[in-house]
Amino acid sequence: MAGLWQQLCSLWQGRALALLHLVSLLSPASGALYWDTTDNSSPLEGFEVVKGNFSRTFLRIGYHKIVEIPAGACNISIQETIKSRNYLALQAKSGVSIINGNWVIDRPGIFTAVGTQLTYRRPNEIRSRKGESITAAGPLTEDVHVYIIYQQPGPVIHYEYSMPLNTQPTPEPHTPSDILPLAETAGPSYTDGMTDHTDLTNNDIIEETPNPDDVSSDTSMDSTPQTTYTWTKRGHTECSTTCGTGKHQVLWECVENDSQKTVPADLCDPTAAPTNREEDCNTLSCPAYWDVGEWSECSRRCGPGTQHRQVICRQVTHVNANGTETSVTVASEMCGSSDRPVTKSTCQLKICSQWEIRSEWSPCSVPCGVGQRSREVVCLSNQGDVEDDQECNMNLKPDTLQNCDTGPCARSWFTSLWSQRCSAECGRGNRTRAVVCLMDVTHETDLPLGRCEGERPPEVTSCESGPCQNQLEWYTGPWGQCSAECGNGTQTRNMACIYNNNGLMEVVAPEKCSSLSQPITAQPCRLKPCGVQWYVTEWSACSRSCNGGYRVREVRCLADNIVPSDHCDLSLTPESREECNMQPCLPETNPSCSDQYHNCMVVVQARLCIYPYYRSVCCTSCSRAQTTYPKSLQKNFIHR
Repeated sequence: MAGLWQQLCSLWQGRALALLHLVSLLSPASGALYWDTTDNSSPLEGFEVVKGNFSRTFLRIGYHKIVEIPAGACNISIQETIKSRNYLALQAKSGVSIINGNWVIDRPGIFTAVGTQLTYRRPNEIRSRKGESITAAGPLTEDVHVYIIYQQPGPVIHYEYSMPLNTQPTPEPHTPSDILPLAETAGPSYTDGMTDHTDLTNNDIIEETPNPDDVSSDTSMDSTPQTTYTWTKRGHTECSTTCGTGKHQVLWECVENDSQKTVPADLCDPTAAPTNREEDCNTLSCPAYWDVGEWSECSRRCGPGTQHRQVICRQVTHVNANGTETSVTVASEMCGSSDRPVTKSTCQLKICSQWEIRSEWSPCSVPCGVGQRSREVVCLSNQGDVEDDQECNMNLKPDTLQNCDTGPCARSWFTSLWSQRCSAECGRGNRTRAVVCLMDVTHETDLPLGRCEGERPPEVTSCESGPCQNQLEWYTGPWGQCSAECGNGTQTRNMACIYNNNGLMEVVAPEKCSSLSQPITAQPCRLKPCGVQWYVTEWSACSRSCNGGYRVREVRCLADNIVPSDHCDLSLTPESREECNMQPCLPETNPSCSDQYHNCMVVVQARLCIYPYYRSVCCTSCSRAQTTYPKSLQKNFIHR
């Protein structure tokens, strides 16, 4: 059945568009054609149009039902006639929110629900006069409830939808019964700028049809002059606007020159048809008006808040052909300051959530002494739903924990049984047990050992495991001093393998005790924290191997927890750079380079090393000379 209603809705929309196209072809140029609103019959057989208005002066802030639209409805239109701070909302009959439910304002857009797509619009332009709207093609698969979220006095809502009748329509697109009735009216007239549709004036368009009994005379037998025709301006259409320079269409007619009677247009010369069919009209300035913008978001998520909007005085200067207007901002005095709409208003999106105590205090956590007790505290919305604690005022949250004192406790020493094994496999050893201070036998909770009365029972007792014969065991000495006076260090102790033969002990090689578990001989130690101190890295490599270089390291001031600090003594700051490799560089010797004569020093003094021969036979001496004399001196000598 829903599929049939959907086909009917789609057919109605398609035939309505075709009908509008046909009407535009049949209508006169004056645009005087209009729908006959006196006929209450449905525009399409098989459908009934349901429409109505909702208006109230004052309501309580919140949701208020406007109308219930039944399942199967088509061409649904819900329009807020005047822009306001109120919001439209939709809810399915099943209780599922569709638009603006649960105190959440949705963004405008397309919503798919109840078998159709619903378009939600909220004009944000400051010049827009209309308010919110919700439209849908339908048909609906479920009843829909329409609400208004009341925020501002004086809401006015118009709703309209179509319902299929019980009889199945059999539409025929091309039969006259499917065409909406048209009203018969005279063409527009123009008299001192006012339009009158009831009386005809001299400038009215008068359509005259020729008398069928009239017989035209034969010009070949009649000597009367030939009749001539011309185009004459007979009036114009209604102006597109009442002010601010609009447009109207000039109406031309073909008339007989002698009688000035209207004749068919094909009797006039089509090439001489007038081209100026549009003129300016109503050039007087429009009165200024208050252009009210959209209200801002409420300053508070819940409870009373404030919101603002922009109010500007504007004046329309020109009305464009496409129906849009061109306006400018003018002084507020032109709109009348006394009638200026308010720019600030109170608002309340929802009632704030409140704290609720769900339970009484629980029993104290301890049977005696000081403990704690608790209770359940939740954040509830105005609809009774549990929400996150952040939705309520945290400063006003009741306590959920509280200390409690149930009086002094009866404290007693409790001990475990002695261990079964002696600590030594032979000779004298020890057995141990656990000692605790408990409040009572029903609540086993440790207390500080000093809280119990009386002397504390021993935890260690001696035991005898028999004589030791041919026994190997490790013996350890006392721990040595910590290697660091503060911070992390290491302490060590000596260890020896002892051969015990009935009390006679002898130190033997450690290898003989290798089968036994070896005690540790080193452990970390920490006497006290060092506080802030300087830390350095290792020195880098020297920048030069000879003749003086430098090396660097990083220096940092760190606290005990190895975080940077600025409390170190600056006078004790370690050096971060120092010189290195200060020894002079020795010339590199080449095994193949040597002096072949004992008097090569004379060659150097005579500065003969510039010649290849002397440089080869006195290689060592000439090489030293190159490091002794500057290159500039050598060059000067060479060019001499």
